[in-house]
Amino acid sequence: QVQLVESGGSLVQAGGTLRLSCAASGSILSITHMGWYRQAPGKQRELVAIISSGGRINYADSVKGRFTCSRDNAKNTVYLQMNSLKPEDTAVYYCNAKVVDYSGSYKDYWGQGTQVTVSS
Repeated sequence: QVQLVESGGSLVQAGGTLRLSCAASGSILSITHMGWYRQAPGKQRELVAIISSGGRINYADSVKGRFTCSRDNAKNTVYLQMNSLKPEDTAVYYCNAKVVDYSGSYKDYWGQGTQVTVSS
């Protein structure tokens, strides 16, 4: 099994900065994609950013130019640098990893979620 351990969520003023991190551990042969989703109250979970093992990144339009996703393949860790935060960024942020295990199977794993609250 695989575990994702997140850190970095907190309360911050509008215009501020947070850096989220998520480290994957367990039975991992490789990770094809790692990324972040978020879910605000009453809304569906949405993609924020994903990054492939080769460094290709997709961002939600709402965060382009403000958020930067990166990863350290050697550490199985993904980061989300969040600048110029807005109240509408308030959500629970979930780490996601698409893992290839030693049987060759592809499986999705999720972190427990970390709360990001941006005050106006």
